Amino acid sequence: MTQQDTFITLTGATENNLKDVSLRIPKGRLTVFTGVSGSGKSSVVFDTIAVESQRQLNETYTWFVRNRLPKYERPHARALENLTPVIVVDQRPVGGHSRSTVGTMTDVHSVLRVLFSRHGTPSAGPATAYSFNDPSGMCPGCDGLGRTVRPDWDRILDPDRSLAEGAVRFPPFAPGTWQGQAYTHSEDLDPHKPVRRFTPAEREFLMRGRPGSKVTVQGTGGTWTTAYEGLADRFERLYLKRDLEGMSQKTRDLVREFLTEGVCPGCGGARLNEAALASRIDGRNIADLSAMQVCDLIPVLREIDDPVAGPVAAAAVAALERIDRIGLGYLSLDRETSTLSGGEGQRLKTVRHLGSSLTGMTYVFDEPSVGLHPRDVHRLGELLLRLRDKGNTVLVVEHDPDVIALADHVVDMGPGGGAEGGRVVFEGTPRELAASGTLTGRCLGRRTEVKTQVRTPTGELWVKGADRHNLRDVTVCFPAGVLTAVTGVAGSGKSSLVAEFTDAHPEAVVVDQSSIGISGRSTPATYLGIMDTVRKIFARETGAEPGLFSFNSTGACGTCGGRGVLCTDLAFMDPVTTTCPDCEGRRFGEEVLRLTVGGRSVADVLEMTAGEALDFFHDPGVRRRAARPAGRRPHVPHARPAAVHPVRRGAAAAEAGHPAAPGRRGVRAGRADDRAAHGGRGRSARPAGPAGGRGQHGGRGRAQPSGGGVRGPGDRPGAGRREGRRPGGVRGHAGRAAAGAGVVHRGASAAGRGLSRVTRGTSHRGPGWSRRAGDCMMAAPGPVADRPRAG
Repeated sequence: MTQQDTFITLTGATENNLKDVSLRIPKGRLTVFTGVSGSGKSSVVFDTIAVESQRQLNETYTWFVRNRLPKYERPHARALENLTPVIVVDQRPVGGHSRSTVGTMTDVHSVLRVLFSRHGTPSAGPATAYSFNDPSGMCPGCDGLGRTVRPDWDRILDPDRSLAEGAVRFPPFAPGTWQGQAYTHSEDLDPHKPVRRFTPAEREFLMRGRPGSKVTVQGTGGTWTTAYEGLADRFERLYLKRDLEGMSQKTRDLVREFLTEGVCPGCGGARLNEAALASRIDGRNIADLSAMQVCDLIPVLREIDDPVAGPVAAAAVAALERIDRIGLGYLSLDRETSTLSGGEGQRLKTVRHLGSSLTGMTYVFDEPSVGLHPRDVHRLGELLLRLRDKGNTVLVVEHDPDVIALADHVVDMGPGGGAEGGRVVFEGTPRELAASGTLTGRCLGRRTEVKTQVRTPTGELWVKGADRHNLRDVTVCFPAGVLTAVTGVAGSGKSSLVAEFTDAHPEAVVVDQSSIGISGRSTPATYLGIMDTVRKIFARETGAEPGLFSFNSTGACGTCGGRGVLCTDLAFMDPVTTTCPDCEGRRFGEEVLRLTVGGRSVADVLEMTAGEALDFFHDPGVRRRAARPAGRRPHVPHARPAAVHPVRRGAAAAEAGHPAAPGRRGVRAGRADDRAAHGGRGRSARPAGPAGGRGQHGGRGRAQPSGGGVRGPGDRPGAGRREGRRPGGVRGHAGRAAAGAGVVHRGASAAGRGLSRVTRGTSHRGPGWSRRAGDCMMAAPGPVADRPRAG
């Protein structure tokens, strides 16, 4: 290998806001990319290096296979050399459905199934017979979910009323509705007799009917005779045996009020059928082992020394030890992945690669320290170093000073964000960065004093007897009217406590880690609700219809349909995205662009940054909403696709701009990203593919250099002064996309991760280590850090 081959070489990168960036990244080393939000870190690592690596790797497959793989456009760079296959470990929540558990995600459950098929007594059969996701192993009562959803007949039926008086409380079946007439008009039931006085035969007929029974009902189309369907049969057919997600939100909310969920009585929550649960090893079945914490399961499996089963058990132990070494030994294999925090999920994704014998790979991490307690950051560092020491190249986008300190090489992007960023302002070692005088270097040595004065609470919000997950009859009082931080080591119960809080106080507004939207039609202006007011202002001043000023409606460019770009799918070849030649990426038709307010068209307004919008608009509604992102991200244009925005900041800005926000109870699912050297950035909403690429599949579009700046479709020709972003090629739906993905919602949220950003107070770090101290801090029990950290 020559000296040149020991570096990944990037030449002339202009992706997004990058300004002709050229880099030589050492192979086999840990390189950390730093810089303020929007400085271009992700554009280098994810949008350029990772995308090009995955694109070239896909080219090695046959045309048939390539046509079924994710497609990536060639990044905007003159040359990329000496790339290696890339594995991206990003910030996307593990998610998953109710069938996805820690055991299935890490493949440990698959090993246990093989173990029981070889060594369990009596054997239930092959490995699939121990799977709750396979018909041969799942419980027939709950289909392998471990819980059942049943109608709550105590809520649906009022036994003290007659059918004519409204004994059926479920509104779609109420008296007077055509479905309710089936019960009040039946000749086999007395509609004026209280349900409590029904004979067993009458109640059975009400609930299940009888073959051949008929009933006459009336509707808008007249009168007709139809087969009688029992109340229970009708409810189950319409609402239990169908996917509720396919119904309207109003219907889903209504049905859920009349359902009750509980542990499956057939399997007791174990998910498996009787044959699988009867098979045991040393007195324990596979459900018993899955319910144990990882740290407790390891010694149990080590005791298996059977010649056949021993090697299988050893494989399971090796995988479990990797989970335990990264600080997740408190998890059980039957824990649903949807209940994991972001930090837990990211570490579990990394565990899969620690057992691989592949070398010469490039691992890319997107702010892996987000959500980690200070005690756990060193575990993350050890994990990154182990990957490096196996002969791999590790690239990390990070803000945490402790992770930066582990780097062999640091690339600092900046100097600012958006159009003010996109340049390499420093390359060298962490020690050299601290003395470099760049914004990141100065912040690494910054110390923030602990808050000395706090506000007086205005009330009390209680959570009593909380027992979710690992909580043990926890009762706590949250002070109202102040900022409260819930802290503690990973697995101490923070998220569970917050989930209990939202259950106890359903009026709380939850800002969690969900994506705010992945559509190319969703922008900050639509998400924050600014666009509605902007359309009304333009309609009032010009006399045109409001819909004319929407690129999702009649005002859209006829050529691109309001997308601003034309995406050409070339089957197995790389897709091609070009700026619309008619609207030049501005999304609107020419007749719309001729209508102006204050000399600006609606496209000009969407090209404004939040700070520019504050200077232009006098409407209080627009100013209130525009002021929220302007405080933290003034460089973000309002036309930039919402899919590429940090999630919590966008959601929090939307909630902060709500008219009733000052009096609302906010539950912010913030993680410990205030460890960042200069604030850090929120969880990325980008839908990265296997290599973290964006391109056609929902990511950031392509930006072209123009006039000394970066030009996107929203920039006027020659402007070249704002951070232009072309919409990603995701095919979105018409209409307002402000709803995002339910980021701001009411009620409990399994993804809720804390009341606010974790604050560094004196209880963990000693004096002087508070980042942004709140008025109150609640620390869950657990070990604490025994040393302070810089920054």
